[in-house]
Amino acid sequence: RDVAPSRGLGDVYKRQGQLSAQVTKMSGIVLSKDDGLPVVGASVLIQGTTHGTITDVDGKFVLDNIKPTDKKVMVSFIGMKTQVVDVKSFVKVVLVTESEMMDEVMVVAYGTAKRSAFTGSASVVNAEKLSKRQTTNVVQALAGQVAGLQMTSGSGQPGGDAPTLIIRGIGSINADNDPLIIVDGMPYEGGWNNINPSDVESVSVLKDAASNALYGARGANGVIIITTKQAKAGEAVVTASAKWGVNTRGTIDYDYIKDPGEYYEAHYKALYNQLRYVKGLSEGEAYAQANKNMVGNTKENGGLTYNVYSYPENENLIGMNGKLNPNATLGRVVNGYMLYPDDWVDEAYSSALRQEYNVNIAGGTDKMQSYGSFGYLKDDGIVPSSNYERYSARFKGLYQAKKWMKYGANISYTHSNSASLTEKYDTDLSSFTEGMAPIYPVYVRNADGNILTDLNGKVYDYGTATAQLGLARPNHPNSSIQSSMLNQENRNGNTFNGNAFVDITFLKDFKFTFNVGTTVNEIRYYTTTNPYYGFGAEQNLSLIHISEPTRRSYIS
Repeated sequence: RDVAPSRGLGDVYKRQGQLSAQVTKMSGIVLSKDDGLPVVGASVLIQGTTHGTITDVDGKFVLDNIKPTDKKVMVSFIGMKTQVVDVKSFVKVVLVTESEMMDEVMVVAYGTAKRSAFTGSASVVNAEKLSKRQTTNVVQALAGQVAGLQMTSGSGQPGGDAPTLIIRGIGSINADNDPLIIVDGMPYEGGWNNINPSDVESVSVLKDAASNALYGARGANGVIIITTKQAKAGEAVVTASAKWGVNTRGTIDYDYIKDPGEYYEAHYKALYNQLRYVKGLSEGEAYAQANKNMVGNTKENGGLTYNVYSYPENENLIGMNGKLNPNATLGRVVNGYMLYPDDWVDEAYSSALRQEYNVNIAGGTDKMQSYGSFGYLKDDGIVPSSNYERYSARFKGLYQAKKWMKYGANISYTHSNSASLTEKYDTDLSSFTEGMAPIYPVYVRNADGNILTDLNGKVYDYGTATAQLGLARPNHPNSSIQSSMLNQENRNGNTFNGNAFVDITFLKDFKFTFNVGTTVNEIRYYTTTNPYYGFGAEQNLSLIHISEPTRRSYIS
């Protein structure tokens, strides 16, 4: 009985001691890591509540009425990383500048500027916006995101030439209108496809006279400044990403005749009107002559010289009402081979896989930071023998040798392979297939309608009257589909880009920067015509090889 009361009294004293040690008032100071100066107007907020305050002109704050359940305090400021600290009587918080806030800080010429302080016309696209689009190169990701930037795509093939860029209109009729490209402070001519979008931190587009003032005559057509990613002090980050997509034909077709029966009806109507109202034949004579001319073997009278319908011998393909004979069936046997039309667009185009993989490694200390990346891209085209493959690697390092001196290097290498199709109008696959009448077959079929095959796969109808094919076509006497599959137009390239810099700070507010860079871009073209069909069969194989090495070096 004597011990129990004394023990209970001790517990009361202990709890009272805990209550008296509870922090009810917190003060502190918030400083900037960049210059050590106080951060004015920083927000200090108890985590999970709306209770808080802001720092004064000296960066100091006082937070009253702290409850026992309040454990953490959030300190934040625009353009700086938010920090969470424990509740204490006094705390010193050092905020680090948030380098990802690209809307606040812009890369301009030989330095940076706050957007609010920049008086020129410029647009900034950061890494977050770039990563939302699956693009082969950086410039494609700028489409629709930069006001005043006009793009004209010269090729829709995977890995094709980058679009032509015009900033704020055409500056000259005869001279070059391309903008100046700057990558990490150095002019760049290594090709858009050789910059992996995953390595890009931001893209600044300078669009007005400020560009010319900063870069001279070369910036007269505007400047596109690309800043690649770099490591942040005190962090070690490994990022891996994988993207998959499907490429499909996105062209919206206009309304045109796709049915072979409608095609014959339309052609018959044209012949009938010419015979009836121009030559003055009677209705019966115009009807009979139009049917005869349409499926005849000569083109002199406007005939198609090509018929893919079977119907009784004593009947015509088109009836007196101008409609297809109901007894006509699709498929006609000529010389032991069946003529059966195919959809050329469907045969030429298909869906294709796009896959992209990237690994980025970044880390460092206050004195040294390094960034490395490796990327792989395989972009298959929607037409045969059309694809693009790219291997890319980059290393970027910075070292603060002295308080007044910092130097670094940025090295990248890209190897690419691409296969493309000719874009001449007479042999271009898209113009060929979309301009083909819906009565012509793609393949050669036997009398039963089965597609024939040979050592190269399916046998294609080249529209020539030979022993292998059933009937000659009056137009398009070849098959661009098979030509695009067997003929090869390949290109492979190796691009090395490297630059180094030294920053020397003196007299507190002055900085001297020395940059040196070089670009080596080698491209090899291979054009091979198949020796089996068409022109290649007559020439017994054709091979053309072209090499175009280029080298550029810059010092600033």
